[in-house]
Amino acid sequence: MSDTATAAGLDPATLDDVLRVAGSPGFDRWKDQVHRTGGCADPIHLTGWTLAKDRTSGETLRRYSTDTEPGGRLRVACGNRRASRCPACAHTYAGDTYHLIRAGLAGDETKDIPATVRDHPRVFATLTAPSFGPVHNRPDRGVCRCGDHHQEDDPVLGTALDPDTYDYAGTVLFNNHAGQLWQRFTTRLRRELAARAGLTQRALKDVLRVSYGKVAEFQKRGAIHFHAVIRLDGPGGPGSAPPSWASVQLLDDSIRAAAAHAYTSITVPAAGDQPRRRFQWGRQLDIRPIHAFGDGSDITEQAVASYVAKYATKAAESTGGLDRRIGNREVLDVLDVPEHPRRLIEACLDLAPLYPDRKLTAWAHMLGFRGHFSTKSRCYSTTLGALRQIRADYRAAQEHEALGDPDTVLVLADWQYAGHGHTPGESVLAATIARGLQLNRETAREALRDQLADEREI
Repeated sequence: MSDTATAAGLDPATLDDVLRVAGSPGFDRWKDQVHRTGGCADPIHLTGWTLAKDRTSGETLRRYSTDTEPGGRLRVACGNRRASRCPACAHTYAGDTYHLIRAGLAGDETKDIPATVRDHPRVFATLTAPSFGPVHNRPDRGVCRCGDHHQEDDPVLGTALDPDTYDYAGTVLFNNHAGQLWQRFTTRLRRELAARAGLTQRALKDVLRVSYGKVAEFQKRGAIHFHAVIRLDGPGGPGSAPPSWASVQLLDDSIRAAAAHAYTSITVPAAGDQPRRRFQWGRQLDIRPIHAFGDGSDITEQAVASYVAKYATKAAESTGGLDRRIGNREVLDVLDVPEHPRRLIEACLDLAPLYPDRKLTAWAHMLGFRGHFSTKSRCYSTTLGALRQIRADYRAAQEHEALGDPDTVLVLADWQYAGHGHTPGESVLAATIARGLQLNRETAREALRDQLADEREI
């Protein structure tokens, strides 16, 4: 058994569990459950029943109970957005984010967003963090300050050149206040637009609305920055046209002015051995017009939506940090966290008593950042909740079709939480299912690309 396990890349105990699961009487049904979750790495276990009856006659139309399921449990997807925790559910989350962002760029009649939104001024802006000390990097010209030419996958990239002088405390405090800094930016942006249009802020609301969808990304140095689609609408949102004077150039100028304005800053008071700090966005500000179709220089709607969706499933773990909350410092030793993210996490723990209202201990695994990774303004496009409801309605419609007229059917149900996760062997098999589904998706995408290429040639 030991030689077989080694050949399979599994320890003997895990291989034994794989064989146990695969040989169990309920394996086919277990596999069907996991397939329906997309190969979820940490499914939620439910116990309970559901009963469908005819309202008029009282006849039982369908009865279901988890008593007949493997282990007496129904497994449903965990829904975790983090790719490091559950690649399968993160794929679904990324897909929803893609459709949310793209609907605000190209329109979607099923979501009440007209295609005319493509004619509105819109840009893709990246607001970065300021410097907290020199780090190892790959400059476009020359070599890193350390004298080396680093490869793209060099783990030293983003780490401090001099850890003893690097401002780890400043980094995590900036991350912690980044959400408030974004709010100040959007407020100032409206003021800048009003000033350039020769209007008061109140008058601006009657003719123009600023809509946005954004995602947060951790740079390799551990500082947060934001990628945002920013769009100008008429007062009624995406269905109304902005005034003729609202242009991409006006939006570009206003964003640059708002990001650099003194109002767009956060002051953190001195506490203990920490000095008073004033945070603003970094000097690196990238603003690009979004075009419906690429011309080789500007980014397209699809590229922007794909870019935002990719980063919606990542967090501090992309810097070498952690993807879940920690209870004490000893965890950093157990998990062998690299030095740079470790110092940032330790800075959160050290600063927590000095700034108790900032909840730095709870967000230490996020290097202090405590905001939502993917957010949007109210009228940018649809919502993630609405997209999830579409899937739920589709499944409900399938069930109603099987039962008959939904108005004459009474559904009763009772569900209880019964745990989560897989055994070691189940984890291996679930990962295999997830990889198979991913391969099928990639094959379908390649076939579609080939088909589109052939059509263009014709």
